[in-house]
Amino acid sequence: MAQIEVFKTNVRNKRDASKILRILSIFDPDYNANFDIDDCDKILRVESNNEISSDAIIELLKYNDFNCEIL
Repeated sequence: MAQIEVFKTNVRNKRDASKILRILSIFDPDYNANFDIDDCDKILRVESNNEISSDAIIELLKYNDFNCEIL
């Protein structure tokens, strides 16, 4: 069964979203992630058949100068 995690971010444009998605795919190729930057919370949604490391995702975004928190 797939696990889904949803995050609130401050990623505001498609270029930055693409950068984060590339980083996440390198971090864990099983992650299926996407952004909804039109949403007021700039949603990052991550789905995986394996366990999702929410703390690692938050740290990856923080390392790249973005805010991120679990919704």
